[in-house]
Amino acid sequence: MSNAGRQPSILVVEDNPVDIDLVRRAFERRTLSNPLTVARDGVEALEFLDRWERGELAPPAVILLDIELPKVDGLEVLRRIRAHERFRRIPVVMLTSSSEDRDIATAYDCGANSYIVKPLGFAKFLDVAEQVKLYWCLLNHPPV
Repeated sequence: MSNAGRQPSILVVEDNPVDIDLVRRAFERRTLSNPLTVARDGVEALEFLDRWERGELAPPAVILLDIELPKVDGLEVLRRIRAHERFRRIPVVMLTSSSEDRDIATAYDCGANSYIVKPLGFAKFLDVAEQVKLYWCLLNHPPV
């Protein structure tokens, strides 16, 4: 499956359907050209590593990862991504409702590139979408 000429996706790892819809609408409003891919739990997120390995999908430009996920929590997903030889450098932005100092410190210790507490309200979420679009999808130069 060729992905030539396509924008790399953004993988959103989120179990809350309301938050998934909020992310989709915010990125649509900000006219983000990168397609969104969604994993609804930690196991589904980790299955993407195998799909990227087999070449079924191109790795994403960035992963937006919630901490509180069913089956495998987001911090363990982050640890496994960082332990993977080929995909450890994919930028991972924690996008979560937790503002606990312990969660923030652990996320950075596990290799998170950024930590964003989910904003309340659509207008604030639009700001987050714009920042993700500008920095992670347009300005950032990931390693090859």
